[in-house]
Amino acid sequence: MLDERKASILRAVVARYIETAQPVGSTQVVESTDVGVSSATVRNEMTLLEREGYLAQPHTSAGRIPTEKGYRFFVDQLGGPGDLGAAQAREVRAFFSHAHGELEQMLKDTSRLLSKLTATTALVVGETQESATVRSIQLVGLTPRSAMVVAVLSNGTVLKRLVEPLEPVSDDDLATAGNRLAAAMVGHLPTDPMTVAPTMDRALDGVLASCITAVRTSAEEERRKIFVEGSAHIAGAFHTVSSLQEVLVLLEQQLTVVSMLEDVLNRGLTVAIGSETGMGTLADCAVVVAPFNVGGVHAGTIGVLGPARMNYAATLAAVGMVSRRLSRTLSEGEA
Repeated sequence: MLDERKASILRAVVARYIETAQPVGSTQVVESTDVGVSSATVRNEMTLLEREGYLAQPHTSAGRIPTEKGYRFFVDQLGGPGDLGAAQAREVRAFFSHAHGELEQMLKDTSRLLSKLTATTALVVGETQESATVRSIQLVGLTPRSAMVVAVLSNGTVLKRLVEPLEPVSDDDLATAGNRLAAAMVGHLPTDPMTVAPTMDRALDGVLASCITAVRTSAEEERRKIFVEGSAHIAGAFHTVSSLQEVLVLLEQQLTVVSMLEDVLNRGLTVAIGSETGMGTLADCAVVVAPFNVGGVHAGTIGVLGPARMNYAATLAAVGMVSRRLSRTLSEGEA
């Protein structure tokens, strides 16, 4: 636990750094707070906060910047989301008063709204509780080392995925694999756990395993639609192009992003900072998440991904309001 003076200084450093993205010195803390002590005393306290892991000094004689621990303290001290600005609140109300149409389009538009409100990368995941089973499945050879697995579901959805065997596979082997897949999967949910009896042919067994995984992955992606808007906003979080590229690649991996958001929510967090996201790629980032419901039933997740020095109070306010309005709009549409 920090005493009130240290806590006040730490809050001042975090708030100033969020605003300026520049290391914060003791004089700036004195000028921006009413700590009632000298710059020398503030410097001593900042040194102690650094030793305790709340602050870091990027260069000798430079000011301090918050660490992940410092940001976490700051967020926990907020006591809840701030107030959304009047103009932004009106924009949210206006958006949802006119929002209509298919779920997919609404979620896509919502991601665009949230990115605009927060100047971050917005993530909206919609989940549909599908009970469609596999109606038919076949393998189409493209080259000796590639094939397309095509599964048609009972609701008319067509799942397609490229599979690339480790060894060349003949058309006859593909036909055999297709028959075995049909015997195992037709009539079942594509996400059901299943295995196919081994043929003792390594190449053929590899194709079968790849196809089952491919169909299951496609079905998961179909069930969980993710909409990402404002990827360019994340650029400010990184000092190197390579780090930025890693995050942009991550955003293209839909199932990975969905799993990360779900994990954050399952741990009871509304804000995950750096390592709390469970992903090393996001060490310099933070995620703010909230669920949305339809008729009281969990229907998906909205969130934003931004730099660790984001404006947490305003971002929490925006995510919270959009979550509530989206839930209300979707629930009314179900009535």
